[in-house]
Amino acid sequence: MNLPLQPNLSPRNTFYVPVVAKFFISHGFAALWMVVSVYVSLPWLYDLADVITFPVALLIIGGIAYIPGYLNAFLVISLILDRQPPFKTEWPYEPVTILIACRNEENKIVNTLQYIKNQDYPGDIHVVLIDNGSIDRTSEEAKITAECLGLSLRIIREEVPGKFNALNTGLKEVNTRYVITLDADTLLHQSAVRYLVSRILSAPDDVCAVAGAVLVRNSRKNWLTKIQEWDYFLGIASIKRLQGLYQGTLVAQGAYSIYKTDALKEVGGWPDAIGEDIVLTWSFLRNGWKVYFEPLAVAFTDVPETLTYYIKQRSRWARGMIEALRVTKPWQQPILFVKYLTGVNLIMPYLDFTYTFCWIPGLVLAFFGVYWIVGPMTILVLPLTLLSYYLLYIFQKSVFQKLNLRIRKNILGFWLFVLCYQMILSPVSVWGYIQEVLLLKRVWK
Repeated sequence: MNLPLQPNLSPRNTFYVPVVAKFFISHGFAALWMVVSVYVSLPWLYDLADVITFPVALLIIGGIAYIPGYLNAFLVISLILDRQPPFKTEWPYEPVTILIACRNEENKIVNTLQYIKNQDYPGDIHVVLIDNGSIDRTSEEAKITAECLGLSLRIIREEVPGKFNALNTGLKEVNTRYVITLDADTLLHQSAVRYLVSRILSAPDDVCAVAGAVLVRNSRKNWLTKIQEWDYFLGIASIKRLQGLYQGTLVAQGAYSIYKTDALKEVGGWPDAIGEDIVLTWSFLRNGWKVYFEPLAVAFTDVPETLTYYIKQRSRWARGMIEALRVTKPWQQPILFVKYLTGVNLIMPYLDFTYTFCWIPGLVLAFFGVYWIVGPMTILVLPLTLLSYYLLYIFQKSVFQKLNLRIRKNILGFWLFVLCYQMILSPVSVWGYIQEVLLLKRVWK
């Protein structure tokens, strides 16, 4: 077999900028951007203050413009300075176990196992499927498929409901140094496992997990999936790249990530939480360990095709963030970068609330010629947003080229994502925060 050369996503920079320097340079630029933004927007601020008082006006504009602008500027400069470290090896032989916790997935598990079998990974792959109380033929279909493919598969029946419980049951059967979690509806690119294992083997010893890049498979279904394609491709990917740069990826998502088995067992496995992967990742970070992100380790998942399912999923993610903040406070994190990254989540409810209850009503008023909140000044936010997405698009395009993938043409979805997506996401997140505060019943699907 002719092994490909190591991918070089960007020219090697002989002048190395330390991570801590990147951190403060990016913050310096973001602070400068905010100062300019405040100066330019003073007429807007004063006009709104005449209507609702200066403190309230500052609170509203801060939530819909100043702070988001600061965070976006920090993101843009960080991405410009980012350089993905090279692999020490691209063809590791380390045995690895894949855990699949599933319930009633007979229609999807066959495909998932076939894509695992088609991996170009030269090492041994052991699959442990935890059937979490299925009432269909999930286990039977998985067994037949594994036998036909010659795939190493062990099936465990776990009747106690809960994904966290199923994964912990599977963890007891893991004998390899590294374990990968994979959702039953997630399909792996043929090099996904190889790149994920390569990254964790190439990382420093204090890296205990690496999140893979999860993208959308069913984007052609309708307008909602078209928008989510860009959310995963640009939005979520950019956040993970930023967090990975500062060695504190905040979610090693259960859909596709790799962990050190000993680290998982040391923190007690997955917690009983609606956002079990978020709380788990923050527990790693609290222990002084680091979590990376590998953009070349690509997997494709099905995203919600109905608004109802989307609301359940994203409100669950918002609840998971609040759960993580309750369990581990940002100031309890030992690493400076992680203090900041987790600390940003403290202000996310404020940003979502102001967007939902101020910006959206302000947009309605603007249609009637009342520009108290939304007006010509808000257009100034768009160039920086488009710049950040352009940088991500260029990087993601280079990733796709290395993986022999093609970016789908989805122009409608892109503009809906840029112009309208936050108007869907913020209210849904607010609903998730309210659910968690009121301790409403958990809903996974």
